[in-house]
Amino acid sequence: MLALLASGSSRSSSNNKLAESENATQNSNMSWGTELWDQNENLAIHTNRGIDALDKYANFLRDRVAIETEYAGKLRRLVKNYQPKKKEEEDNEFTSMQAFRNLLKEVGDLAGQREVVSESLQMQIIAGVTLLSKTLREERKKCLSDGANLQQNLTTQLSSLDRAKRNYEKAYRDSEKAVDSYKRADMDLNLSRAEVERYKNVMTSKIQQSDDAKNEYANQLQKTNNLQQQHFNMLLPAVLNRLQELDEKRTRGFREFIVGAADVESSVAPIIARCMEGIVKAGESINEKEDTFKVIERYQSGFTPPRDIPFEDLSKCDPDSVQDSHYSNSTSNSLTIRGTMSASKLKKRVGIFGIFGSNKQRQIIEACITMKNSLTADGQKEDFSDLPPNQRRKKLQAKIAELQHKIAQETNARDGLMKMKIVYEANSSLGNPMTVEGQLNESEHKLEKLKVDLKKYQGFLEKASQVPVATSSPQANRNQLQNGHRTSRHSNGSADDHHDDGDDQPDDAGSLSRSDSEDNVAQIQNGHNNNNNGSSASPESGLGTSHTSLPGSGQGSANENAIGDDTYYEREVETLNPLGTCKALYPFEASSEGSIPMNEGEELQVIEIDQGDGWTRVRRANNTNGWDEGFVPTSYIECTLYA
Repeated sequence: MLALLASGSSRSSSNNKLAESENATQNSNMSWGTELWDQNENLAIHTNRGIDALDKYANFLRDRVAIETEYAGKLRRLVKNYQPKKKEEEDNEFTSMQAFRNLLKEVGDLAGQREVVSESLQMQIIAGVTLLSKTLREERKKCLSDGANLQQNLTTQLSSLDRAKRNYEKAYRDSEKAVDSYKRADMDLNLSRAEVERYKNVMTSKIQQSDDAKNEYANQLQKTNNLQQQHFNMLLPAVLNRLQELDEKRTRGFREFIVGAADVESSVAPIIARCMEGIVKAGESINEKEDTFKVIERYQSGFTPPRDIPFEDLSKCDPDSVQDSHYSNSTSNSLTIRGTMSASKLKKRVGIFGIFGSNKQRQIIEACITMKNSLTADGQKEDFSDLPPNQRRKKLQAKIAELQHKIAQETNARDGLMKMKIVYEANSSLGNPMTVEGQLNESEHKLEKLKVDLKKYQGFLEKASQVPVATSSPQANRNQLQNGHRTSRHSNGSADDHHDDGDDQPDDAGSLSRSDSEDNVAQIQNGHNNNNNGSSASPESGLGTSHTSLPGSGQGSANENAIGDDTYYEREVETLNPLGTCKALYPFEASSEGSIPMNEGEELQVIEIDQGDGWTRVRRANNTNGWDEGFVPTSYIECTLYA
């Protein structure tokens, strides 16, 4: 059964192919000249509509080209608008941002391919369609003009035939009448012979005219038949066949242009496919674990988490001091800042030059402050001491790598200049060696400066690696107001407590910091500023703008310093009003002189804001002696300043 069905289907398919081939052969033998000899007007209308359709396709292509161009332009504008800004360049290390940047690149390539399609359609397809349409219209006009001339000739011949026929009919009727008149006259006995002869002559003349008209009619008929036969068998079919060729040319061009437009689209398809592959590849390159690791690398501070909050037994505390320690937060007009604050926008510390009598000393201290608070171009400290430990080490390592790269480049440039100088010295015709001497000196100067900077940042990195993770040491040579009394640090490293029961306690760290500070001041006095030789921006440097960092700088005797300091601090305690309050975000253990411990969540009074060294001076109520005052890390607190 299946075999019969298969054989039947094969026979039907072969029959269909045979029928199609016969139809194709039959169609190839058919022409407008033979089949549509009487449809001249309809063919003229058809060819006109065909050319209009071709023009319509050309307009379609123009609109499409405009859309493609607009689409490509909008894609490029889109890519430009979403390009990473300069301030977002630091996020380019993340795989997601890299993938997005690659996506933008691929979309830009897609826009380029749409522009290629637009230009190809404009230059190849639309130009060809326009030229073909113009040519077809001219040929159609000529064909229609030739057809009209042929029809006019045929119409003229038919008119001549019709006129000859009417003349022949009239002459024939006149001859018949003349014959009848002659016959009646010949039978009429009353007429004379002369009259009968006259009727006979008239009859003969009319018969001759009838014969001439007949001959003319026959001649015109033959001409008309010949012209008509030639018109419908040769001349008109030739014109109609030309119209047929014109229409086939239009149809064939239509097909070629449509296929050509598709070929233009197909030619960019592989590139577009590669763009799509690039987009997919960019998406697949995103690694969430790697981005997570990079976030940790960027923001890891190196600090330890806060410890447990201790229990406060309110029954053992003075209610007034508790109420004062929990100083109320300011209203909504106050400014809450987390981290380091710019001193230029807030109230500056007062009384810093109050104990100095000469302008020279003030200039020295101003130079020390400028040296200490030197910032980089991006607003960060030169040694990155305002950053958390881990971030500081990474910044320093990156800076060291950058300097090493610059040193390598400058070394290569210097070696090249030296070789050039040797060549010039060996052959003076090539150049003057003295012209290279200046460049060599400049290169040596740059190289020496880069090496100094490298050594400086290596020192910064070494110091940063030695700093404890939880906190850095506050200044050791700042004077501390503790329990309502002053403790001043002298250059011998001892602490003189002016409380009656206080004892001297040596502090090597304070002595070392004090010596460094005195050395820096001495260098400034001698016209040398060695700010970058390993100095830190922390309070340990001894160059801070704190009230407590200035007394005891080596001017005068210790007793004179003590007297001056007593006067200064008495005035300071009276004038220092709280600038606001702060809340401890993390617990802090005071590991060095000048700092005070605090617990997480504890509220303190701010009496000096951060001056760029990473430390804030705070005060809290003490149940026994009145006030505890000292420095805490700015990054450990959240400040709320009064409006």
